[in-house]
Amino acid sequence: MTGTSIAQAIPIAISPILTRIYTPEEFGAFALYMSLATMLSVIATGRYELAIMLPKKDDDAANIVALSIIIAFIVSFLSFLIIHIFNAQITLILGNPKISLWLYFIPITVLLTGIYQSLNYWSSRKKQYKHLATNKVLQSTTIASTNLGMGVTGFGNSGLILGQLSGLSIATIMMGKLLWKEDSDRLKKIKRIKMFALIKKYSDFPKINMFQAFINDFKNLIVNILLTKYYNSFILGQFYMVNKILLLPSGLIGSSISQVLYKDISDKYNSKEDFSKDILYVMIKLFLFALIPFFIIVLFGKEIFGFILGENWEIAGDLASSFALYILFHFVASPISIIPFIVQKQGLAFYWNLGGTLIYIFSISMGGYLFHNLPDALLLTSIIMSIYFFFYFMWIYNISKKFKKYINE
Repeated sequence: MTGTSIAQAIPIAISPILTRIYTPEEFGAFALYMSLATMLSVIATGRYELAIMLPKKDDDAANIVALSIIIAFIVSFLSFLIIHIFNAQITLILGNPKISLWLYFIPITVLLTGIYQSLNYWSSRKKQYKHLATNKVLQSTTIASTNLGMGVTGFGNSGLILGQLSGLSIATIMMGKLLWKEDSDRLKKIKRIKMFALIKKYSDFPKINMFQAFINDFKNLIVNILLTKYYNSFILGQFYMVNKILLLPSGLIGSSISQVLYKDISDKYNSKEDFSKDILYVMIKLFLFALIPFFIIVLFGKEIFGFILGENWEIAGDLASSFALYILFHFVASPISIIPFIVQKQGLAFYWNLGGTLIYIFSISMGGYLFHNLPDALLLTSIIMSIYFFFYFMWIYNISKKFKKYINE
């Protein structure tokens, strides 16, 4: 098992303990905090950290690292000013008065995330994979131990938030020490004029990529606000745990499949081979693979969640049963979402992503308006989103068939 897999498995492994220490309301407040912090963290570096891998010269890459970190400081400072001036208004919008004080920790999260992401991509460029894996495990272990320690001593939702901050702090410090030890000479090559040149050269990252990533995280924030508005923090905490338990494992599997698929399809695309049958085969195989877990969750979700997480979380099992159809289609869609990037259809993929985001938010909102319980609202969302995914799958298959037609000509 890789370091990344271990790091992602740790939060799942300790979930049955955390759910017996923290209440659903505390997880609900944490969900609001993290959705807002994650959304701001997307713009923390202008996504310039993604460009660190691209230059031929390490000196240019080092300047992009410095540029990303400078932007992170600016965004963090601006977010602090906004939170300080509009704290009451933001708290009102989020619908949870308890989160008011913790909003001031969001700029710290944004800054640390920006620095960490920049250093992480630099280490990837230098192929320091062993250090990266160790760092991820250390970060996840720190978060878990802080969550457990502060939870046992009765710190409430602050234990969840401080756990996240402590893990991020440790990971960032360790990455910084590695950079100083291995590449401190590169710091002398950082020049203001070079950074300005690189801002222009890689301007597509803040113009296009940042906006795409922002939309996904904005969706999560809006949905959390809607659930708090239509229901309460208790229900939001239940929904957060459903996503954590079901989406993270499926994401791990989907990520592994996506990496293999990306390599295979890219090779066939470059050699002008037909890969439309491969796409269809992967979609069918993924669907069949997820079918048995889907039925288990639908039929026994309440019992499973109640047994594993504790009796306070049986509602999460009901939500999981209603949301299982969406999880099923999302699991199939995740690995094949790389196909548009291989066949140069990023623009259309963006519109599909935007459309799916709007439909998802609309479905949650309409379900909350029509129904007085979240399981029914999530069932409606699942049905509507499954229709969206069906047409998305057809589009993916069609663009692969069009490539087949192109090479035959």
